[in-house]
Amino acid sequence: MPEYVSQRAKSIKSSPTLTMHAKAREMAAKGIDVINFGVGEPDFDTPDYIKNAGIQAIQDNFTRYTAAAGIPELRKAIVAKLKNENHLDYSLDEILVSPGAKASIATVLMAICNPGDEVLIPAPYWVSYPSQVEMVDAIPVYMSTDESTDFKISAEQLSNTLAALKKPKVLLLNSPNNPTGAVYNRTELEAIAAVCVKHDLLVISDEIYEKMIYDGEEHYSIAQVSDEIKQRTIVINGVSKAFAMTGWRLGYAAGPVDIIKAATCLQGHTTSCVTSITQKASVAALTEDDGSIEKMRLEFDRRRTFLVDEINQIPHVSCALPKGAFYTMANVGYYVKNNCKGIADTNDLCVYLLEKAHIAVVTGTAFGMENYVRFSYANSMENLREGLRRFKKGLESLL
Repeated sequence: MPEYVSQRAKSIKSSPTLTMHAKAREMAAKGIDVINFGVGEPDFDTPDYIKNAGIQAIQDNFTRYTAAAGIPELRKAIVAKLKNENHLDYSLDEILVSPGAKASIATVLMAICNPGDEVLIPAPYWVSYPSQVEMVDAIPVYMSTDESTDFKISAEQLSNTLAALKKPKVLLLNSPNNPTGAVYNRTELEAIAAVCVKHDLLVISDEIYEKMIYDGEEHYSIAQVSDEIKQRTIVINGVSKAFAMTGWRLGYAAGPVDIIKAATCLQGHTTSCVTSITQKASVAALTEDDGSIEKMRLEFDRRRTFLVDEINQIPHVSCALPKGAFYTMANVGYYVKNNCKGIADTNDLCVYLLEKAHIAVVTGTAFGMENYVRFSYANSMENLREGLRRFKKGLESLL
Protein backbone atom coordinates (compact mmCIF):
# COMPACT_ATOMS: atom_id res chain seq x y z
CA MET A 1 0.00 0.00 0.00
CA PRO A 2 1.40 3.47 -0.86
CA GLU A 3 2.62 5.71 1.96
CA TYR A 4 0.16 8.55 2.30
CA VAL A 5 1.31 10.20 5.53
CA SER A 6 3.50 13.26 4.99
CA GLN A 7 7.05 13.57 6.27
CA ARG A 8 5.94 16.60 8.28
CA ALA A 9 3.27 14.59 10.10
CA LYS A 10 5.62 11.67 10.71
CA SER A 11 8.27 13.98 12.16
CA ILE A 12 5.93 15.44 14.79
CA LYS A 13 5.55 13.47 18.01
CA SER A 14 2.30 13.32 19.95
CA SER A 15 2.02 15.51 23.03
CA PRO A 16 3.56 13.65 26.01
CA THR A 17 1.18 15.34 28.43
CA LEU A 18 -1.86 14.27 26.43
CA THR A 19 -0.40 10.78 25.99
CA MET A 20 0.04 10.33 29.74
CA HIS A 21 -3.43 11.75 30.35
CA ALA A 22 -4.87 9.27 27.84
CA LYS A 23 -3.10 6.34 29.52
CA ALA A 24 -4.43 7.40 32.90
CA ARG A 25 -7.97 7.68 31.51
CA GLU A 26 -7.64 4.26 29.87
CA MET A 27 -6.68 2.69 33.19
CA ALA A 28 -9.49 4.52 34.96
CA ALA A 29 -11.94 3.16 32.38
CA LYS A 30 -10.85 -0.33 33.44
CA GLY A 31 -11.76 0.44 37.03
CA ILE A 32 -8.26 1.30 38.24
CA ASP A 33 -8.10 4.23 40.64
CA VAL A 34 -5.52 6.56 39.06
CA ILE A 35 -4.65 9.96 40.49
CA ASN A 36 -3.71 12.23 37.63
CA PHE A 37 -1.01 14.84 38.27
CA GLY A 38 -0.44 15.22 34.55
CA VAL A 39 -3.44 17.24 33.50
CA GLY A 40 -2.91 20.91 32.63
CA GLU A 41 -6.32 22.36 33.33
CA PRO A 42 -8.10 23.77 36.38
CA ASP A 43 -10.31 21.28 38.20
CA PHE A 44 -12.84 24.02 38.95
CA ASP A 45 -16.08 24.61 37.06
CA THR A 46 -16.47 27.57 34.74
CA PRO A 47 -18.02 30.39 36.82
CA ASP A 48 -21.80 30.69 36.48
CA TYR A 49 -21.79 34.23 35.08
CA ILE A 50 -19.66 33.02 32.17
CA LYS A 51 -21.79 29.92 31.56
CA ASN A 52 -24.93 32.04 31.64
CA ALA A 53 -23.51 34.32 28.95
CA GLY A 54 -22.90 31.29 26.75
CA ILE A 55 -26.40 29.97 27.39
CA GLN A 56 -27.85 33.37 26.55
CA ALA A 57 -25.93 33.41 23.27
CA ILE A 58 -27.56 30.09 22.33
CA GLN A 59 -31.01 31.35 23.30
CA ASP A 60 -30.39 34.48 21.23
CA ASN A 61 -29.46 32.26 18.27
CA PHE A 62 -25.97 33.75 18.15
CA THR A 63 -24.76 30.60 16.44
CA ARG A 64 -23.37 31.64 13.05
CA TYR A 65 -19.93 32.37 11.65
CA THR A 66 -18.20 35.47 12.96
CA ALA A 67 -15.37 37.55 11.54
CA ALA A 68 -12.14 35.54 11.49
CA ALA A 69 -10.47 37.94 13.93
CA GLY A 70 -13.34 37.73 16.40
CA ILE A 71 -16.46 39.74 17.14
CA PRO A 72 -15.82 43.48 17.76
CA GLU A 73 -17.41 43.26 21.21
CA LEU A 74 -14.85 40.68 22.32
CA ARG A 75 -11.88 42.42 20.73
CA LYS A 76 -12.93 45.63 22.50
CA ALA A 77 -13.01 43.71 25.78
CA ILE A 78 -9.52 42.34 25.09
CA VAL A 79 -8.22 45.82 24.25
CA ALA A 80 -9.68 47.14 27.52
CA LYS A 81 -8.24 44.23 29.50
CA LEU A 82 -4.74 44.76 28.08
CA LYS A 83 -4.91 48.49 28.81
CA ASN A 84 -6.34 48.26 32.32
CA GLU A 85 -4.41 45.22 33.57
CA ASN A 86 -1.20 45.26 31.52
CA HIS A 87 -0.87 48.98 30.62
CA LEU A 88 -0.68 48.11 26.93
CA ASP A 89 -2.44 50.09 24.21
CA TYR A 90 -3.81 48.26 21.17
CA SER A 91 -6.37 48.94 18.47
CA LEU A 92 -8.97 46.41 17.34
CA ASP A 93 -7.00 45.54 14.21
CA GLU A 94 -4.08 44.48 16.42
CA ILE A 95 -6.15 41.71 18.07
CA LEU A 96 -6.77 38.17 16.76
CA VAL A 97 -9.08 35.75 18.58
CA SER A 98 -8.28 32.06 18.01
CA PRO A 99 -9.60 28.68 19.20
CA GLY A 100 -7.19 28.50 22.13
CA ALA A 101 -3.86 30.13 22.95
CA LYS A 102 -2.17 27.09 21.38
CA ALA A 103 -3.82 27.99 18.06
CA SER A 104 -2.82 31.63 18.57
CA ILE A 105 0.85 30.66 18.85
CA ALA A 106 0.71 28.26 15.90
CA THR A 107 -0.95 30.83 13.66
CA VAL A 108 1.47 33.59 14.63
CA LEU A 109 4.42 31.28 13.93
CA MET A 110 2.97 30.60 10.49
CA ALA A 111 2.65 34.33 9.94
CA ILE A 112 6.24 35.26 10.87
CA CYS A 113 8.51 32.28 10.18
CA ASN A 114 10.22 31.32 6.94
CA PRO A 115 11.93 27.94 6.42
CA GLY A 116 15.21 27.84 8.30
CA ASP A 117 14.37 30.69 10.67
CA GLU A 118 15.58 30.06 14.21
CA VAL A 119 13.18 30.27 17.15
CA LEU A 120 14.78 30.59 20.58
CA ILE A 121 13.06 28.59 23.32
CA PRO A 122 14.09 28.66 27.00
CA ALA A 123 14.08 25.17 28.51
CA PRO A 124 12.16 23.73 30.29
CA TYR A 125 9.41 24.63 27.84
CA TRP A 126 5.80 23.79 27.14
CA VAL A 127 5.73 20.57 25.15
CA SER A 128 4.06 22.00 22.04
CA TYR A 129 6.55 24.80 21.37
CA PRO A 130 9.16 22.70 19.52
CA SER A 131 6.56 20.86 17.45
CA GLN A 132 4.81 24.07 16.46
CA VAL A 133 8.13 25.57 15.38
CA GLU A 134 9.01 22.49 13.34
CA MET A 135 5.57 22.47 11.71
CA VAL A 136 6.41 25.80 10.03
CA ASP A 137 9.83 24.50 8.92
CA ALA A 138 11.64 26.71 11.40
CA ILE A 139 14.39 25.52 13.75
CA PRO A 140 13.98 25.40 17.55
CA VAL A 141 17.05 26.60 19.45
CA TYR A 142 17.06 25.72 23.14
CA MET A 143 18.51 27.75 26.00
CA SER A 144 18.92 25.61 29.10
CA THR A 145 18.08 26.77 32.61
CA ASP A 146 18.13 25.06 36.00
CA GLU A 147 17.25 25.62 39.63
CA SER A 148 20.32 27.82 40.16
CA THR A 149 18.83 30.37 37.73
CA ASP A 150 15.27 29.86 38.99
CA PHE A 151 14.61 28.22 35.61
CA LYS A 152 14.98 31.58 33.84
CA ILE A 153 17.27 32.71 31.03
CA SER A 154 19.38 35.85 31.40
CA ALA A 155 20.01 38.65 28.93
CA GLU A 156 23.64 37.56 28.78
CA GLN A 157 22.66 33.99 27.93
CA LEU A 158 20.33 35.25 25.20
CA SER A 159 23.04 37.48 23.77
CA ASN A 160 25.58 34.65 23.74
CA THR A 161 23.11 32.31 22.06
CA LEU A 162 22.27 34.86 19.37
CA ALA A 163 25.96 35.32 18.57
CA ALA A 164 26.15 31.72 17.37
CA LEU A 165 23.02 31.75 15.18
CA LYS A 166 22.57 32.41 11.48
CA LYS A 167 18.86 33.23 11.13
CA PRO A 168 17.41 34.17 14.54
CA LYS A 169 13.81 35.32 14.18
CA VAL A 170 11.89 35.13 17.42
CA LEU A 171 12.17 34.45 21.15
CA LEU A 172 9.33 32.35 22.55
CA LEU A 173 9.00 33.48 26.17
CA ASN A 174 6.57 32.00 28.69
CA SER A 175 5.93 33.73 32.03
CA PRO A 176 4.49 32.45 34.31
CA ASN A 177 6.08 29.30 32.99
CA ASN A 178 4.76 25.85 32.27
CA PRO A 179 6.27 23.55 33.60
CA THR A 180 8.42 25.31 36.21
CA GLY A 181 6.21 28.11 37.50
CA ALA A 182 9.05 30.59 36.94
CA VAL A 183 8.04 34.27 36.78
CA TYR A 184 10.23 36.93 35.18
CA ASN A 185 10.41 40.26 37.01
CA ARG A 186 10.48 43.63 35.28
CA THR A 187 14.24 44.09 35.62
CA GLU A 188 14.90 40.74 33.96
CA LEU A 189 12.45 41.52 31.17
CA GLU A 190 14.00 44.94 30.56
CA ALA A 191 17.42 43.36 30.09
CA ILE A 192 16.06 40.65 27.78
CA ALA A 193 14.08 43.23 25.82
CA ALA A 194 17.20 45.34 25.26
CA VAL A 195 18.94 42.35 23.68
CA CYS A 196 15.92 41.61 21.48
CA VAL A 197 15.77 45.21 20.27
CA LYS A 198 19.51 45.28 19.59
CA HIS A 199 19.27 42.14 17.44
CA ASP A 200 15.89 43.01 15.90
CA LEU A 201 14.42 39.84 17.40
CA LEU A 202 10.67 39.33 17.58
CA VAL A 203 9.10 38.03 20.80
CA ILE A 204 6.11 35.77 21.28
CA SER A 205 5.14 36.30 24.92
CA ASP A 206 2.92 33.49 26.20
CA GLU A 207 1.11 34.90 29.25
CA ILE A 208 -1.73 32.41 29.58
CA TYR A 209 -0.99 31.81 33.30
CA GLU A 210 -0.82 35.47 34.30
CA LYS A 211 -3.65 35.18 36.85
CA MET A 212 -1.94 32.33 38.72
CA ILE A 213 0.83 34.14 40.58
CA TYR A 214 1.93 33.91 44.22
CA ASP A 215 4.13 35.19 47.04
CA GLY A 216 3.54 38.83 46.18
CA GLU A 217 5.03 38.48 42.72
CA GLU A 218 3.64 40.64 39.92
CA HIS A 219 3.02 39.66 36.34
CA TYR A 220 4.79 41.81 33.77
CA SER A 221 4.49 41.50 30.03
CA ILE A 222 7.74 42.08 28.17
CA ALA A 223 5.70 44.32 25.86
CA GLN A 224 5.29 46.74 28.79
CA VAL A 225 8.93 47.61 29.28
CA SER A 226 9.52 49.84 26.22
CA ASP A 227 7.86 51.05 23.03
CA GLU A 228 10.69 49.46 21.03
CA ILE A 229 10.03 45.96 22.33
CA LYS A 230 6.24 46.35 22.11
CA GLN A 231 6.64 46.91 18.36
CA ARG A 232 8.38 43.52 18.15
CA THR A 233 6.16 41.55 20.56
CA ILE A 234 3.09 39.41 20.04
CA VAL A 235 1.33 38.90 23.37
CA ILE A 236 -0.52 35.59 23.73
CA ASN A 237 -3.26 35.07 26.30
CA GLY A 238 -6.68 33.51 26.66
CA VAL A 239 -9.47 32.46 28.98
CA SER A 240 -8.72 28.76 29.43
CA LYS A 241 -6.59 28.74 32.58
CA ALA A 242 -7.69 31.82 34.53
CA PHE A 243 -11.41 31.29 34.04
CA ALA A 244 -11.51 27.46 34.02
CA MET A 245 -12.62 27.46 30.38
CA THR A 246 -10.23 24.96 28.77
CA GLY A 247 -12.96 23.23 26.78
CA TRP A 248 -14.47 26.47 25.52
CA ARG A 249 -11.34 27.05 23.38
CA LEU A 250 -10.46 30.72 23.17
CA GLY A 251 -7.10 32.44 23.08
CA TYR A 252 -5.93 35.68 21.58
CA ALA A 253 -2.90 37.42 20.12
CA ALA A 254 -2.11 41.13 20.36
CA GLY A 255 0.67 42.61 18.28
CA PRO A 256 1.82 44.69 15.31
CA VAL A 257 -0.98 45.19 12.80
CA ASP A 258 0.90 43.66 9.86
CA ILE A 259 1.55 40.43 11.77
CA ILE A 260 -1.99 40.23 13.12
CA LYS A 261 -3.42 40.90 9.65
CA ALA A 262 -1.31 38.08 8.18
CA ALA A 263 -2.25 35.70 11.00
CA THR A 264 -5.94 36.56 10.57
CA CYS A 265 -5.71 35.72 6.87
CA LEU A 266 -4.12 32.36 7.68
CA GLN A 267 -6.72 31.58 10.32
CA GLY A 268 -9.47 32.41 7.84
CA HIS A 269 -8.25 29.49 5.74
CA THR A 270 -7.89 27.03 8.64
CA THR A 271 -10.22 27.29 11.63
CA SER A 272 -12.23 30.24 10.26
CA CYS A 273 -13.27 31.65 13.62
CA VAL A 274 -13.81 30.79 17.26
CA THR A 275 -17.21 29.36 18.20
CA SER A 276 -19.63 32.28 18.40
CA ILE A 277 -21.03 31.08 21.74
CA THR A 278 -17.56 30.91 23.28
CA GLN A 279 -16.86 34.45 22.14
CA LYS A 280 -19.94 35.78 23.94
CA ALA A 281 -19.04 33.85 27.09
CA SER A 282 -15.51 35.26 26.92
CA VAL A 283 -16.84 38.81 26.79
CA ALA A 284 -18.45 38.12 30.16
CA ALA A 285 -15.23 36.55 31.46
CA LEU A 286 -13.21 39.65 30.60
CA THR A 287 -15.74 42.31 31.63
CA GLU A 288 -17.41 40.87 34.74
CA ASP A 289 -16.09 39.49 38.04
CA ASP A 290 -17.89 37.60 40.78
CA GLY A 291 -14.74 36.92 42.80
CA SER A 292 -14.38 33.30 41.69
CA ILE A 293 -11.09 33.88 39.84
CA GLU A 294 -9.34 35.07 43.00
CA LYS A 295 -10.87 32.18 44.97
CA MET A 296 -9.36 29.75 42.47
CA ARG A 297 -5.96 31.46 42.72
CA LEU A 298 -6.00 31.27 46.50
CA GLU A 299 -6.86 27.57 46.39
CA PHE A 300 -4.04 26.93 43.90
CA ASP A 301 -1.71 28.77 46.28
CA ARG A 302 -2.78 26.55 49.20
CA ARG A 303 -2.22 23.41 47.15
CA ARG A 304 1.12 24.69 45.86
CA THR A 305 2.68 25.11 49.29
CA PHE A 306 1.26 21.79 50.50
CA LEU A 307 2.53 19.89 47.46
CA VAL A 308 6.05 21.32 47.58
CA ASP A 309 6.37 20.87 51.35
CA GLU A 310 5.30 17.23 51.09
CA ILE A 311 7.55 16.43 48.12
CA ASN A 312 10.57 17.90 49.89
CA GLN A 313 10.06 15.46 52.77
CA ILE A 314 10.46 12.45 50.48
CA PRO A 315 13.98 10.95 50.54
CA HIS A 316 16.17 11.75 47.53
CA VAL A 317 13.59 14.13 46.00
CA SER A 318 13.67 17.93 45.91
CA CYS A 319 11.28 20.52 44.58
CA ALA A 320 11.63 24.30 44.18
CA LEU A 321 8.67 26.48 45.11
CA PRO A 322 7.04 27.80 41.91
CA LYS A 323 5.99 31.44 41.73
CA GLY A 324 3.22 31.03 39.18
CA ALA A 325 0.98 28.73 37.10
CA PHE A 326 -0.14 25.44 38.72
CA TYR A 327 2.82 23.14 38.12
CA THR A 328 6.05 22.24 39.82
CA MET A 329 9.07 20.20 38.76
CA ALA A 330 10.32 17.56 41.20
CA ASN A 331 13.95 16.46 40.95
CA VAL A 332 13.98 12.66 40.92
CA GLY A 333 17.46 12.33 39.44
CA TYR A 334 18.67 10.07 42.24
CA TYR A 335 16.43 7.23 41.06
CA VAL A 336 17.56 7.64 37.45
CA LYS A 337 21.28 8.13 38.03
CA ASN A 338 21.42 5.11 40.30
CA ASN A 339 19.44 3.01 37.82
CA CYS A 340 17.13 1.91 40.62
CA LYS A 341 15.62 -1.43 39.58
CA GLY A 342 16.37 -0.73 35.93
CA ILE A 343 14.90 2.80 35.81
CA ALA A 344 17.01 4.29 33.01
CA ASP A 345 15.31 7.67 32.65
CA THR A 346 12.30 9.63 33.80
CA ASN A 347 10.19 8.10 31.05
CA ASP A 348 10.74 4.71 32.70
CA LEU A 349 9.98 6.21 36.09
CA CYS A 350 6.70 7.74 34.94
CA VAL A 351 5.56 4.44 33.43
CA TYR A 352 6.55 2.64 36.64
CA LEU A 353 4.64 5.12 38.82
CA LEU A 354 1.56 4.84 36.63
CA GLU A 355 1.54 1.05 36.53
CA LYS A 356 2.64 0.34 40.11
CA ALA A 357 1.62 3.37 42.16
CA HIS A 358 -1.33 4.40 39.99
CA ILE A 359 -0.34 8.05 39.74
CA ALA A 360 0.26 9.97 36.52
CA VAL A 361 3.11 12.48 36.36
CA VAL A 362 4.83 13.76 33.22
CA THR A 363 8.48 13.10 32.40
CA GLY A 364 10.77 16.10 32.40
CA THR A 365 12.17 15.06 29.03
CA ALA A 366 8.87 16.17 27.50
CA PHE A 367 9.79 19.68 28.61
CA GLY A 368 13.47 19.49 27.73
CA MET A 369 14.77 18.59 31.20
CA GLU A 370 15.83 15.10 32.24
CA ASN A 371 15.86 13.98 35.91
CA TYR A 372 12.63 15.83 36.69
CA VAL A 373 8.94 15.01 36.63
CA ARG A 374 6.15 17.57 36.44
CA PHE A 375 3.31 17.68 38.93
CA SER A 376 0.13 19.65 38.30
CA TYR A 377 -1.61 20.80 41.46
CA ALA A 378 -4.85 21.42 39.57
CA ASN A 379 -6.32 18.69 41.72
CA SER A 380 -8.23 18.37 44.98
CA MET A 381 -6.41 18.38 48.31
CA GLU A 382 -7.74 14.89 48.91
CA ASN A 383 -6.14 13.67 45.69
CA LEU A 384 -2.92 15.56 46.43
CA ARG A 385 -2.59 13.82 49.81
CA GLU A 386 -3.33 10.35 48.48
CA GLY A 387 -1.30 10.86 45.32
CA LEU A 388 1.76 11.98 47.26
CA ARG A 389 1.39 9.00 49.58
CA ARG A 390 1.46 6.73 46.53
CA PHE A 391 4.38 8.67 45.03
CA LYS A 392 6.44 8.23 48.19
CA LYS A 393 5.55 4.54 48.50
CA GLY A 394 6.32 3.96 44.82
CA LEU A 395 9.77 5.53 45.12
CA GLU A 396 10.51 3.64 48.34
CA SER A 397 9.88 0.37 46.52
CA LEU A 398 12.71 1.27 44.12
CA LEU A 399 15.33 1.47 46.88
